[in-house]
Amino acid sequence: MTEPTKIDFRARRIRQLSDITEIVEMLFSGNGNQQHAAARILLALKWADDLVPGFTQFQERYGISRRTMQRTRAKLSRLGLIERIGRFNSRHCGREGWKLSSRFSTALRLLARKLDEWRADRAPSRRDKEEVLASLLRR
Repeated sequence: MTEPTKIDFRARRIRQLSDITEIVEMLFSGNGNQQHAAARILLALKWADDLVPGFTQFQERYGISRRTMQRTRAKLSRLGLIERIGRFNSRHCGREGWKLSSRFSTALRLLARKLDEWRADRAPSRRDKEEVLASLLRR
């Protein structure tokens, strides 16, 4: 069973983020081991010249347990911050490994755009539809 992907996302806090440690604190709130593992993964991928084949070397070098590394990697992948490149990916010429992904930032931009569109749409027919949809949410 997959672990819930919870983020401590407060709008005011976003403005104050200044470095990777504060970002991983937001993404992995309350779990220092996963924060450390996430920071190590993200930094390694940021500064790698090519794909990173795996993260076992970080487990040994930084004293991160295998389970913590796997759970952290899985959450980063679910969020769309990192992605696995398979050997059959033609854009990477048969190489495989991990890289930073833009899916998370793209999804956040899309969410912001959708919210702006929703806020701007004040057609009277839209109001009735939204009232019906909101009533369906009640159990």
